Amino acid sequence: MVEERAPASVSQPRRLSKGAVPSPNIWHNPATYEIENHAVDPDGVIETAMRSVADWAGRDFLDLGCGTGFHLPRWAADAARVAGVEPHPDLAGIAKRRTRRLANVQVLKGAAQEIPLPDSSIDVVQARWAYFFGPGCEPGLAELDRVVRRGGTAFVIDNDPTRSTFGAWFRRGYPTVDPVAVERFWAQQGWHRQQLDMRWEFATRADFEAVVRIEFDKETAAHVLSTHAGQQVDYAVNLWSKGF
Repeated sequence: MVEERAPASVSQPRRLSKGAVPSPNIWHNPATYEIENHAVDPDGVIETAMRSVADWAGRDFLDLGCGTGFHLPRWAADAARVAGVEPHPDLAGIAKRRTRRLANVQVLKGAAQEIPLPDSSIDVVQARWAYFFGPGCEPGLAELDRVVRRGGTAFVIDNDPTRSTFGAWFRRGYPTVDPVAVERFWAQQGWHRQQLDMRWEFATRADFEAVVRIEFDKETAAHVLSTHAGQQVDYAVNLWSKGF
């Protein structure tokens, strides 16, 4: 399947969905983020773990915060119907173009706090590095309660700052993130955690360096690039899941 490439940049959004939380990486650097998407988890660790909890074959799937729609064709290969929801109108437009030949995919502009879908209309949800980072995301969790059918499952993928080389970089770059508080929040909300070990693997060192620079502040990026050789790194994530 031929996928369209993201443009080098998108315009400053004028019509953001209500409640949208700005993303420091993909919103301003979609082409570089596309490189990152290709480098993340080349062994499919995350998807394998998701399927072990809830398979979406023949079911209705929601990619919440789908960005440029990188993963939508993947979900569409098995799911009965796929909805991609994205608050940034320019990114949503890219996702629509990317999936225009896929009859079972619909891309909608919207935010996690106000999902533009009917009640009890989705079986499986993914939110991958998109909004759901613990305390403060209660409005989005309430929307999941509304749109996910009974017997459905929601997944949230986020960074695990307590482990891996990338985790150490994350702690350095985002010192205000408290992993203990985040874990406590999800546990209190009734979510289950799987700690997964995957990796970044880039085609070139230049690609690796470009992605590091959009993921971290200048000081942290300089530290990473001066202390880490090569173009791959071990990377720990949390896969949070909840049944409805």
